[in-house]
Amino acid sequence: MKKVFVTGATGLLGTNVVIKLLKYGYSVIALVRKKSGYLGEKNENLTLIEGNLSADLSLYLEEVDYIIHIAAETRQDLLTYDEYRKVNYDLTLNLLVHAKANRVKKFLFVSSANTMGFGSEAEPGNEKTVQKYPFTKSLYAQSKREAENFLLQNRKNIEVIILNPTFMIGAYDSKPSSGKIIFWAWKKKLIFYPKGGKNFVHVEDAADGVISAIEKGKNGERYLLANENLSYKNFFRKINKITGRYRLMIPIPNIVLSILGGVGDGLRKLNVKTNLSTPNMKALQIRNYYANQKSVAELGVHYQSIDKAIEDALEYFKNKK
Repeated sequence: MKKVFVTGATGLLGTNVVIKLLKYGYSVIALVRKKSGYLGEKNENLTLIEGNLSADLSLYLEEVDYIIHIAAETRQDLLTYDEYRKVNYDLTLNLLVHAKANRVKKFLFVSSANTMGFGSEAEPGNEKTVQKYPFTKSLYAQSKREAENFLLQNRKNIEVIILNPTFMIGAYDSKPSSGKIIFWAWKKKLIFYPKGGKNFVHVEDAADGVISAIEKGKNGERYLLANENLSYKNFFRKINKITGRYRLMIPIPNIVLSILGGVGDGLRKLNVKTNLSTPNMKALQIRNYYANQKSVAELGVHYQSIDKAIEDALEYFKNKK
């Protein structure tokens, strides 16, 4: 039985990855902050380890075949690049050092689609598209991109594969994180939406892509895990249709978002934490679209509709009340 070490096992993607690894017959060691945070079922082939990435993990990597590194700093309100870098870059390097010392075969790094350049609906971005503004100014995206570059340049004695999911939705979104966009539209009477759009993917499909990369992923390659390119307007229409609650939808003018971004920039200079910033508000105004041909062709991922992803997320929220 092949053994996999997984970080970030209590998050949306991490939970789905661990559940599927166990289903497919892998033995899993999952690093978690608290064992109680794991939402999946107990399994004789699952070992939960409480700890953090700054610790010496060598003991847990003995006889491990693969590492899937999902844990990351994703909050959008941090004020400095170093706050992202020390988690998304420094701790990734620390894990790679331990992986090499323990002769781990493959290191799978879950990054972000925004380290690549987005495109239009007619010509969506792909693995070869160069990163574009506003993500060149996103502290989070830049920390992920720096980690990618280091890993790809230091592949001696270990295979490195980069996975780049887009906006994931589905079950086991306990916080919720990305699912807030669904929960909000489901519960509110008015929906204010930006004029941009993005690529959405069912988290189950992203998890399948990650696991498929263990066997099928090529050393030194990056894979977009992406599915449907939708404007925010059309995405919220889907939620309205699926929930049967047709909310009044009001577009947010781009100028309003730009002003909010400027206000956020000012607050940040005063050391006030906020999700508002010019890059973040600009990201809501663009059509942030990507293609999935490479993951389909090389990893064999079969993507479900976003309607199914929304339904699964809503069902999870209802069950958890």
